[in-house]
Amino acid sequence: MMPFSFSAFKRKMLLGTIAAAALAAPLGGMAEAADFKFAGPLDAYTLDPHAVSNTLIFAVLANVYEPLVRRNAEQKIEGALATDWKQIDGTTWEFNLRKDVKFSNGNAFTADDVVFSLTRGQAGGIKANLNSIASIEKVDDYKVRIKTRAINPILPNQITNWYIMDKEWAEANNTVQPGAANNATETFANRNAMGTGPYVIKERDPGVKTVFAPNPGWWDKKTGNVDNATFFVIPNPSTRVSALISGEVDMIDGVPPQDAERIENDPKLHMQAGPDLRTIYIQPDVARDSLIFGSEKTKNPFKELKVRQAMELAIDTGAIQKRIMRNFSVPVGLPIGKEVNGFDATLGAPVKPDVDKAKALMKEAGYENGFSVTLDCTSDRFMNDEATCLAVAASLARINIKVDPRAQPTAKWATQVNPPEYNTSMAMLGYSPATYDAHIFLTSIAATRDPKSGLGAFNIGGYSNPEVDKLIDLIGKETDQAKRTGYITQAFKLMKADVAFIPLHQLNILWGVKDNVTVVQPADLAYPLRYFTVK
Repeated sequence: MMPFSFSAFKRKMLLGTIAAAALAAPLGGMAEAADFKFAGPLDAYTLDPHAVSNTLIFAVLANVYEPLVRRNAEQKIEGALATDWKQIDGTTWEFNLRKDVKFSNGNAFTADDVVFSLTRGQAGGIKANLNSIASIEKVDDYKVRIKTRAINPILPNQITNWYIMDKEWAEANNTVQPGAANNATETFANRNAMGTGPYVIKERDPGVKTVFAPNPGWWDKKTGNVDNATFFVIPNPSTRVSALISGEVDMIDGVPPQDAERIENDPKLHMQAGPDLRTIYIQPDVARDSLIFGSEKTKNPFKELKVRQAMELAIDTGAIQKRIMRNFSVPVGLPIGKEVNGFDATLGAPVKPDVDKAKALMKEAGYENGFSVTLDCTSDRFMNDEATCLAVAASLARINIKVDPRAQPTAKWATQVNPPEYNTSMAMLGYSPATYDAHIFLTSIAATRDPKSGLGAFNIGGYSNPEVDKLIDLIGKETDQAKRTGYITQAFKLMKADVAFIPLHQLNILWGVKDNVTVVQPADLAYPLRYFTVK
């Protein structure tokens, strides 16, 4: 099929100059409270804010739970449950907590909830996000001091997705311990939530819908007018688009690129398209001595650098951009996006495909005749993820790597691939650094796996380079920004030379929206309902 033909409007969007309505808070003088219905391709598979570091789960829960520090409509850091903070010394931060805040059940928010939420978070799937924190001290009911393991100049940026849970509620409902990242354990917090945010979850039917109702005791004021909101899970793209066009919903996430023009041409609808922090990449298993899903049972071809180099040269990301993504993605040479602090334009240039050179490398590595392997992908998480999975398989077939694409719904995929199993030989992955900084990618994805500290918790392929680990440690405590950026660049140079990750592209976020609706579209994939307006 022919690539999508952009209007001037869409070109402007994809060049990153997003329409003002997308990133600015709606104007004052709100209309009366309105109901809002929206749909996406998949559900947040748990409501536990400390179970797993997952962008969709954070996107849903940000309407119910709150952190100490949040991002506003312009994605700038501002106070949430903390009114202000300061760095007392290199390893000590002091946070003054907001008074007269209540959880939606009426329980008072205090420092005890913050201390509890840190302990709980560090025992769960978000421990890598909190790895830099050594301890927390309750000074009084409305003040805490956080000690970091080393000098840490960016702690506030690192905790925007650390949500505070009601300690009393958790204890009363036997959910002191967080659920598992692979959703294998069932706790009360999996299906219920208790936060201080602008909304409460009124109704929950996992995999079908989540109904939000206003939290009447919320300490802040919404700039939008959305009162009740219902999020529907509609996995089928065509059905999702039809629901928007028919008026059943006011907005959809995950617009198929092939339907963007159809929505844009509808007089009652428009496309909201902006950059996604998330980059999609392939990560082979380089830790095991054989392929658990593949033909090589006595050796692991992915341990050979030349094989990984050949794979990178064989995958035509430009063709995927044009034919699969219809130009709603940008090929990149790094597994972080251009909006992430630490992205280097030179290192981030996409690799030009060279099949002849790739074949030569395969021959030098002793795999001229190739091998077979399963590629684990999601079928409902990223834009055109299954189609991209098939395209990668076709590219690798050119160098005799026979790929069996195994595309699964995210909920099933997560139980197999997520920690602690890492049950894959090669996976197509995506990661959105919620801090807008490369360090969280490095600590969560690139660091050598360490279950005790949480470092490398989502390093699915088991990559390990001691020099990268040393740089990650330096990046976490360097206060000189020029030096810090230099360390980040060095770390990615080493990873790029190792071909630890094979980047494919940085996505665009594609929402279809009714013309009477104004939304804010953050690059971290959130749905900040408090800013949405229905006229």
